[in-house]
Order: sequence, then structure tokens, then C-alpha cells
Amino acid sequence: MSVVELAPVERLQAAESIAALKARYFRFMDTKQWDEWQELFAPDAVMDVRGEAKAMRSLGFTVPDTLTLLWRGSDAIRSAVANALGNLTSVHHGHMPEIEILSAVAARGIWAMEDLILYGKDAPVAGFRGYGHYHETYTKLQGRWRIQTVRLERLDIRPIPHPLTGVAH
Repeated sequence: MSVVELAPVERLQAAESIAALKARYFRFMDTKQWDEWQELFAPDAVMDVRGEAKAMRSLGFTVPDTLTLLWRGSDAIRSAVANALGNLTSVHHGHMPEIEILSAVAARGIWAMEDLILYGKDAPVAGFRGYGHYHETYTKLQGRWRIQTVRLERLDIRPIPHPLTGVAH
């Protein structure tokens, strides 16, 4: 796709709109506002978090080899993520966006990310801190920027062990 010449103010407006879109992505996910979160995606969006299987195994979770962590369509994305995060505490931060406006209706970006996930007492770990990057594309539909593709690449994951019980500190 060739870069279409846009006025500097249009490029800035598009980049700012995409940054606000990603901020809502994190806030709606962490506050479990799934209807609003799903609206941030194009209907035919694709989410690829296949690397999460290795990360979860490293924390002691049993993850079947047959588990597919590639979802197509905003309904499937919403269902999978709401099921995975719905009953736990999550805190996500996105930093240092690299947003490239490709045309009036297409863009791509990379976001440095950090997340904190806290599980219940029955999980192998109390939680983890994770670090990595979101690689995304965006499309403008009906005047609004939406996420078209998401791929999460983790760089590091740090387990949070369960606190020791019955031990004086």
C-alpha cells in the first residue's frame, strides 16, 4: 500500500484518534466493558495471541497443544478475551506508540506494553507481570478508526508467587 499524501493536521488527527482508540481498548478490557470493547474492532478483525500458550505454560498452567489462540471476527475476539480475563484482575498499559498513517482509512502501529494479571488462589501462581509489544493495523469505518489486526509478542513474563501463609514476616 502506498502512502497517500494527507495534510499534516489530518495525519496528526488520525494518529491522535488511534491513540485514543488504544487507550479505550485497555480501559474497557480492564474494566470488563465487553460491549464497548468489541466496538473498537472492525467486524472482520483478527487477533493473534498464539505466543500466550508458551507464556501460560511457563507459569505452570496446563495448555493443550490443540488450543488455537488466533481468532477471526469481533464476536470471536470478544468471546475469547472475555472468557480469559472476565474473572480475574487485569491492568494493561500501552506506551510509546509508533503510529504510521498509510492513507485516510488505513494505519499501522506498534505499542510497547506492560500488563499485570492477578489470578485466584487456585491458580499455579498468584499472577504475573508481562512485557512486550502489540503490532496492529487499523481501518477507518464509517468515520471511526477501528482495530483490524492485533498480534501480541511478549518479551518477558515475571510470575508473582502465592504469598506464604502462616509464616511470620
